[in-house]
Amino acid sequence: MDVASRPGPWRRGRVLAVLALLLGLLMLLHAQITDRGGLGSLVESFVPWLGLWIPVLLAGALWRRSAVAGLALLMPVVVWLSLFGGLFIGTSHAGSDLTVAGHNVGAENPDPVGTARDLAASGADVLALQEITAQAKPLYEKELAKAYRYHTVQGTVGLWSKLPLSGTRPVDTEQDVGPMGDAKPAEAKLADTRALRTTVATDQGPLAVYVAHLGSVRVNPRAGFQTESRDRNAKALAEAVAAERNERVVLLGDLNGTLDDRAFAGLTAHLRSAQDGAGAGFGFSWPAKFPVTRIDQILVRGVEPAGSWVLPATGSDHRPVAAGISW
Repeated sequence: MDVASRPGPWRRGRVLAVLALLLGLLMLLHAQITDRGGLGSLVESFVPWLGLWIPVLLAGALWRRSAVAGLALLMPVVVWLSLFGGLFIGTSHAGSDLTVAGHNVGAENPDPVGTARDLAASGADVLALQEITAQAKPLYEKELAKAYRYHTVQGTVGLWSKLPLSGTRPVDTEQDVGPMGDAKPAEAKLADTRALRTTVATDQGPLAVYVAHLGSVRVNPRAGFQTESRDRNAKALAEAVAAERNERVVLLGDLNGTLDDRAFAGLTAHLRSAQDGAGAGFGFSWPAKFPVTRIDQILVRGVEPAGSWVLPATGSDHRPVAAGISW
C-alpha cells in the first residue's frame, strides 16, 4: 500500500477505541448490569481485574500507532483509578487501641492445631473464626485457651477474646422454619448458626462484635452464578446490624463476596470497610494459595480503622485478615 494512502493515526484502531470505551463503561456502570443468573454479582466480584485489559488495549494501540485508541483508553484508566486508586495510598494511622482478626479456618483444614497456633501468634486481641467443625472445635479451644481467656462458639462461628464477653447470642440469618414449614427445634437452630453477636468489654466502653459466615456462592452451567443463600443471609445480617443500639460495632466474617457486590448495600449503609479506610492495596484473601478477591471482611462503625492487613496463609483455603482500630 502506498504510504500516502494509509489511514492516519486518528483513523487507525477504531475497533480498539470502541473496546476501550466499552471497558470504561462496564467499570463505570457495573451496578446497572442485570443480576439475572447472578451476572451482576459475578461482574462486581471481579471489577478490579477488568483493569488488566487496559495494558492489553494499550499494547494494541501502540502496535497500531493509533492516536484515537490511545485517547479512548483515558476513559477506563480514569474510571479504574477513581474506583481503586485510593487503595494504594497509605492511609494507616500510627498505633491502635485494639487489634481484631478474622479467619475462615476451613472445614477441611488438615492442620487445625497449627492454624490455631499461628492465629494466637498474630497478637490479635479479638479473634473471630468461621467454619468451625464439631471435630475441630475442641482443638481450637485447647490451643487458643492460653492466649484468650474468654471465648464463645455458636454453631460454626466463634469468638476468642483477651477481654471479657457478655450478651452473647446467635444471630439468625436463615428462615426460622424447617423444610416442611415446621418450626426448627432449638438444637437444630444452634447447629445451623452461622452468625453471632457479643459485647467485648474494653477500657473505652462496650464494643458490639458480630461474627458471620454467609452462604456460599455456586456456579451452575445452567442456572448461572447462584447467590440466593448468600443474599438472604446478607439481608438478615444487615437488619441485625441496623437494629444494633451500641454505637461501636465491628463485624468480622466470610461474606462470600466483595463489598462492590450490590448484595451488601444494606451492610455498607451502616458499616465501613477497615481495608478501604486504612489498608494498602486490595487485601485479597481467597483462595489462600493465590488470592484474587477479598471475601473475608472487617467492617466497623463508631471506631476508626488504624490499619488493615492480610496475615500469612494457614491450613485453610482462606487467608486470615486483621485490623487495628482506635477510639
